[in-house]
Amino acid sequence: MASFVHHTTRDLITVSGPDAGAYLQGQLSQDVARLAVGDAALTFVLAPQGKVEGWGRVHRAEADRFVIDADPGAGESWTTRLRRFLLRTNAEVELAEQVTTTSVRGSETGPAPEGALEAHWPGTEGWDLIGDPAEARAPEGATEIGAEAFTALRIRAGVPRWGTEIDADTIPATLGQWLIDASVSFTKGCYTGQELVARIDSRGGNVPRRLAGAVVEGDPIPVGSEVRVGEASSLVTSSASGGERSVALLFLPRSVETPADGEADGRPIRLVDLPMA
Repeated sequence: MASFVHHTTRDLITVSGPDAGAYLQGQLSQDVARLAVGDAALTFVLAPQGKVEGWGRVHRAEADRFVIDADPGAGESWTTRLRRFLLRTNAEVELAEQVTTTSVRGSETGPAPEGALEAHWPGTEGWDLIGDPAEARAPEGATEIGAEAFTALRIRAGVPRWGTEIDADTIPATLGQWLIDASVSFTKGCYTGQELVARIDSRGGNVPRRLAGAVVEGDPIPVGSEVRVGEASSLVTSSASGGERSVALLFLPRSVETPADGEADGRPIRLVDLPMA
């Protein structure tokens, strides 16, 4: 795969103050205390019952200032959740929505510019530079792509998005083991919502449904379309054109083993594991 550059936006949640690190250590699934200044990692913020209230990337910008970047539209949920338990804590939570971001993905992304953050997408290299895209230095020969082509790359990598694959009813383990491995620390100690994550992990990550991919010839299957595999069914959550073939994401019931053949929108569809080859 060649390299691609896409101009998009991210919501930024800044948590700063003398208690910022200690506060986030008790709220996020990631081991924030182990992050050195300049480091970044994927993380969840969970409801007390263990369901997802946010998923993003936490960056330790300074010793007492952390910046979490999340999908556009997710910032409000993040901010509301982090402010909810901020009592008697010397820290502030601020939100900046739809901050311009340059995203590079592919197999030949080259060295990332100063300040860029690793994308952490499985099966592909990549980085994001949040801020003025004029500051970005995309690899020579990289192809600029639009929103649909970038969505196709996201789908192939099996990366969920807030509002499509993730909402307040999402159980983290349904999103894939790679995401749990990248976003959750099982050694850091207690944090809000930990019990459900730890219990499912102790049972081998066994959940009623899991995120999977789909490939179909021709035009994309519309989001919301029913996919049938034998007696089982699911709904398309994300869909995009990938050229002659289109790709999609959906949550498959535990009873369906992939790869498998199904039907959606009156057309044959192939269900596959993530990330897609």
